[in-house]
Amino acid sequence: MTSTSPIEQSETHIAPQADHGDPARTWLARIAEGRAWLFLAGLIICFEVWSRLSFGATFMLNPFNLQSIAIFAVAPLLLATGQTFVIISGGIDLSLGFIMGLAAVVAAHATNMAGAVIPLPLAMLAGILAAVIVAGVPGVINGLLISRLRVPPFIGTLGMFGVARGVAFLLAGGTTVPVQNSWFALLGNGRLYGVPYLVIIAAVFVVVMHYILSQTRFGQHNYAIGANVQAARRAGIDIRGHTLRLYVLSAMCAGLGGALYAARFTAGAAQAGEPLLLDSVAAVVIGGASLFGGSGTIFGTVAGALVIAVIQYGLVFVNVEPFWQFIAVGFVIIISVLIDQAQRRFSGARQDE
Repeated sequence: MTSTSPIEQSETHIAPQADHGDPARTWLARIAEGRAWLFLAGLIICFEVWSRLSFGATFMLNPFNLQSIAIFAVAPLLLATGQTFVIISGGIDLSLGFIMGLAAVVAAHATNMAGAVIPLPLAMLAGILAAVIVAGVPGVINGLLISRLRVPPFIGTLGMFGVARGVAFLLAGGTTVPVQNSWFALLGNGRLYGVPYLVIIAAVFVVVMHYILSQTRFGQHNYAIGANVQAARRAGIDIRGHTLRLYVLSAMCAGLGGALYAARFTAGAAQAGEPLLLDSVAAVVIGGASLFGGSGTIFGTVAGALVIAVIQYGLVFVNVEPFWQFIAVGFVIIISVLIDQAQRRFSGARQDE
């Protein structure tokens, strides 16, 4: 007689075996899992047809449009990458928007101060490093509140939202902080063979985060905790330590986003990430992650971020009032959640059979 360990049980819950006896169900499950890419393909086709009929011009075959969409997606994607880890674990981080703003202000100040005593390239690196390190501080506080004091993630990170917001505005003096560093400006607006440096950095970062989530013990523990925290605890996973590291990682992702924002606009702004917080959550949900925890991928989040970027840029391109983007993104979020609910019921039914 064989026994199944708690960790194996949680992994079974995360990825239930396909029902090979019913190919139709298997295909439906695969379509549901890849819904973000289907949304993206549908949007691209829609805007391409709309553009050709209305203006006689292409939408996606225009290199300028491709670059613009990619740049649009960078900041929310960096926030959403950290948010993906948190949501898969069954939590949520509402402080990321103003942690990003705090990091942008710190990056601007640190780059300017370092530029007065060391070469500009090193000053740029010092500014980015300072932004990421400072962003980790509210991440540590979030992790301690949630893991040690058992504060619900929604409440704990909402409180840190206000704290980071106030500190960011105080450091910025209520205004934007210009960056006097030509290398920093080049990082934010330069290109390598036509590809923006920001997009290259984001692409490399995404690949690294995908590897951490899918190929390391940290990533597998993250899935196990999100699927069944009690089973994960019985399997010997350090829930408290993992939660602390998780929120630090999330905050440092926002810190990198803030540093790159300051590079793109050559200025740090406390409100830099305020409109991107909900976009980060939306990208994760559209990308296929469940708000109940236990499922999701980095590449799915990439697709979700691109969906939002295509909607935002595409509506402007076809000369539609930009306020419609909120309605469009809202509909996509609702549809994604409904699909997730149906998929969970479907998976549960299969496991019961």
